[in-house]
Amino acid sequence: MRPRLRPLVVLPLAGLLAGCGASTRPAAVSGAQTVHEAKQVQQPKAKQCRAGVAQPLGSGRVAFAAVVLRHAQAHRRPDGRAIASFGRLNQNGFPTTFGVRAVIRARDCRPLWYRVQLPLRPNGVTGYVRAAEVGVDSVRTRILVDISSRRLTFLRKGRVVMRTTVAVGSSATPTPTGSFYVNQRLIPDDTSGPFGPGAIGISAFSNVLTGWTQGGPVAIHGTNEPSSIGQAVSNGCIRVANPILRRLFASTPAGTPVLITE
Repeated sequence: MRPRLRPLVVLPLAGLLAGCGASTRPAAVSGAQTVHEAKQVQQPKAKQCRAGVAQPLGSGRVAFAAVVLRHAQAHRRPDGRAIASFGRLNQNGFPTTFGVRAVIRARDCRPLWYRVQLPLRPNGVTGYVRAAEVGVDSVRTRILVDISSRRLTFLRKGRVVMRTTVAVGSSATPTPTGSFYVNQRLIPDDTSGPFGPGAIGISAFSNVLTGWTQGGPVAIHGTNEPSSIGQAVSNGCIRVANPILRRLFASTPAGTPVLITE
């Protein structure tokens, strides 16, 4: 029997984390604790700006995340061809979230466009969304994963809060490397199952399991096989001990940057 993911508010889902290496699949999502619930229309302010020029946003201490308010289109360049469309909720019922990389402002410094990371293949793809279509807020958490040392580091405001050993992808199904962000947060019906008490979905996809459900998305999740921690055994997901997962889940809003290195 396959375990199901239940939300804090029930929403349907079919097989989001099939790519995580379990023979089972989750079936619902949690939309709670997105970074945007309190300040959906806040926009980063600027005292000085260069109109029409993409200026990077964020630092090692703070990043920015955008949530779709109603509907948004991603473009290859401002006012260029649309490459993807997004609704307020993603296909799993979670608020659609992007990681913000840069902003283009008007002469009065109002944001016009954001260059954002998109939760699409290929890994690392970016696009431009209109500022009017998203709400933007700051994120002060960050996750670093070192595959070779099998170590996850959690930071808040640039300071290390936690380090822990993790399980990573096997040689046949490696964990993808790159710069990603948390794009959804899931809770299983069966917290004793292969995903443990929860899963932190990130914008990465397996580079090998392209035919899996929803393209083989990757997550940081708990496990019912604690002996696997420290091993290279998953189908690409990052496993942590269940007590650690609970701490991460409670502290990691959608939009949190995730950097995975070899």
